Amino acid sequence: MYKILEAKKLAENIYLMNVEAPRVAKHCEPGQFVIVKIDEKGERVPLTICDYDAEAGTVTIVFQTVGASTKRMADLKAGDSFRDFTGPLGCPSEFVNEDIEELKKKNILFIGGGVGAAPVYPQVKWMKQHGIDVDVIVGSKTKDMLILEDEMKAVSGNYYPCTDDGSYGHSGMVTTKLEQLVKEEGKKYDLCVAIGPMIMMKFACLMTKDLGIPTIVSMNPIMVDGTGMCGACRLHVGDEIKFACVDGPEFDGHLVNFDEAMKRQAMYKTEEGRALLKLQEGDTHHGGCGHCGGDN
Repeated sequence: MYKILEAKKLAENIYLMNVEAPRVAKHCEPGQFVIVKIDEKGERVPLTICDYDAEAGTVTIVFQTVGASTKRMADLKAGDSFRDFTGPLGCPSEFVNEDIEELKKKNILFIGGGVGAAPVYPQVKWMKQHGIDVDVIVGSKTKDMLILEDEMKAVSGNYYPCTDDGSYGHSGMVTTKLEQLVKEEGKKYDLCVAIGPMIMMKFACLMTKDLGIPTIVSMNPIMVDGTGMCGACRLHVGDEIKFACVDGPEFDGHLVNFDEAMKRQAMYKTEEGRALLKLQEGDTHHGGCGHCGGDN
């Protein structure tokens, strides 16, 4: 069992939990995720890692309630436990293995949309710990929906909050802030990392492609099983078929077919849609989810 040391509500339908998981914490790196189960019969829920402390043996997760399992999770309190807390899974962010001195020469921008600020945070924190200041744009619908603001300010070089309704920070989407920074303020970026809802990542990538900024995205929003078995996170990256949970979750955003991924994500939620995907994708469609019949 994995004891919950802290549980709190960050914003409407968004929750943070600090979990005692020494083995997982010891091996965590930015960009990775865990799979949690509340109890023996619970659903496997893949969640990106928001923070980790190897010495304390803790891992912090942030999640948004979107279904029955996450709503049950939101009811857990400090002192309760998870039945399973598996990880770290997925590939670490590529910059983890880059030369630090070369990284210091780059101007790097991170963009977080909504709950996507959570997986952005450990990456920005890692940069700060290695003496690299980066710019961070975080967007939400309203000021009340912004999360981890104090934490993000503490580790970023420049922090730019955005709200769709103009209630705080930049009035507008993260893409309009990016355009303003580059075209009006003369900022130059060598790399952008964008994490958030798929529609946000799609338009961020369209913007960065137009601006000539290489961009990495995290495709964690489409993961279901988290082991490469169910095929829910199947996507085209350029001419290749990839699975977000085992090949990613991070990919070259300018090569990801977002329209296909979003359409596939919507279809995968229905029995009819899963059957159609199995027919369309043939041998490249994975089974194992227990719903689509692809493992039969």
